[in-house]
Amino acid sequence: MLKKLFLFISISVSLSSCLSVYVPPTNTGKTTPTNNTSTKLATNFPEGFDGASKSKYEGGNITVASGQWFLENAIMGSAENDQKNGAKAIRMKESAKVTMNFDCPTGIQQVKLKYGVYQLDKSSTFELWVSSNTGNSWRQVNSTITATEKSLKEAIFNVNLQQASRIEIRKTDGSTSRLNIDDISIITYGVSSNSVPTPNPPVINRGSTVASKDDHLTLGNPSNAVTNTSSANNYLIKKDAYALSYNKNKNIANWVAWHLSTAWKGDIDRQNDFRPDPSLPENWYEVTPRDYSNTGFDKGHLCPSDDRDGVLEENQETFFMTNMIPQAPDNNRGLWKILEEYERILTQEGNEVYVFAGTIGQGGTGANGFAKTIGKNDNITVPASLWKIIVVLPIGQNDAARINENTRVIAVSIPNDNSVGADSWRKYRVSVDEIERLTGYDFLSNIPSNIQAIIEARVDK
Repeated sequence: MLKKLFLFISISVSLSSCLSVYVPPTNTGKTTPTNNTSTKLATNFPEGFDGASKSKYEGGNITVASGQWFLENAIMGSAENDQKNGAKAIRMKESAKVTMNFDCPTGIQQVKLKYGVYQLDKSSTFELWVSSNTGNSWRQVNSTITATEKSLKEAIFNVNLQQASRIEIRKTDGSTSRLNIDDISIITYGVSSNSVPTPNPPVINRGSTVASKDDHLTLGNPSNAVTNTSSANNYLIKKDAYALSYNKNKNIANWVAWHLSTAWKGDIDRQNDFRPDPSLPENWYEVTPRDYSNTGFDKGHLCPSDDRDGVLEENQETFFMTNMIPQAPDNNRGLWKILEEYERILTQEGNEVYVFAGTIGQGGTGANGFAKTIGKNDNITVPASLWKIIVVLPIGQNDAARINENTRVIAVSIPNDNSVGADSWRKYRVSVDEIERLTGYDFLSNIPSNIQAIIEARVDK
């Protein structure tokens, strides 16, 4: 009896999470295959990776419902520009690999997956490889796939390997173009009648206390900006790092919105690659770093670089000139910087924050004195003041629904003047209602109006 029990346990442990779930065949009038050649959908597939979190491209493991996977030159993408069916998809770049760290014990008959080109990137190529010796050697399955479209397409690979095996997806073009992979399905072969199945592996519940990356416009679009050239002075641009309303006449942003939690943070170096924004419509003026040279004003970030040091591309996005305003140097490097640091401190204390920042009026005082415009064509507006709104929440989910009359909201309106650099930002606290009066925007529009009325009238203490 003990020997039989030991045999039962040994067989149970040897089977992985790729064990099949039997799908009964339909009655087609044809001969039904025997059990050892029938095919089934593997347990916990399709794998959509929505429960995974990985924000750095360096190699590392993720654990999801299907099992453990190794991602190299790949992250979990949850941005609007990621092609995904659900909350997340794998985002690959350069010569990325996505590798199963477990076997399907009865073999793999077929693999299906969805793929798409990230954002406005160029085409990418990828291949499926399979190993039947726990990853010691690999062979390619079928031909190379070329991804050219932003929408998700399906690729089907016929593996036909009736022994324990695993797969690896390889991005083969080696370029910086990014590729999304989602919804991997594996069809396995039948388990013989005397095999003992193992329980499904538990689905990891990340819980509500794990910081995440959330949509920048969760709380609303203050000016109802749209991505349409007919709305040239309220033109919506969405990046992974932030969202903004751009003003073609002023050649600066009206406002920038971004979500901040520790999930956005890392140790990526500040890139300092100030450059024009390629997402501006054709024939619009593209501000360059030279437009700010010798003007007495800093290229002032609205969404700070240090809020986006978890992923290289996100940090680079903060250096697009659409995220810059002509800012008085002592303002930028003084109280404005201290306020940015305070926002990050809030996230280290178990909070997440939603931030809106923008400009009011025309005419500021920089290192060279007062100016209304800068740039080689004098076509970049120098704002008279800067404002910021910070909504503070404990880490959690369904953020807009969690805001109540006790939610802390910090709002400031600060002159764009060198003389204020040594002041405390707290000196310039105002209500959200006051910033709405100055700008004409409607903040926190996704919050119930009765809650808005309370938190927007209050000045932070």
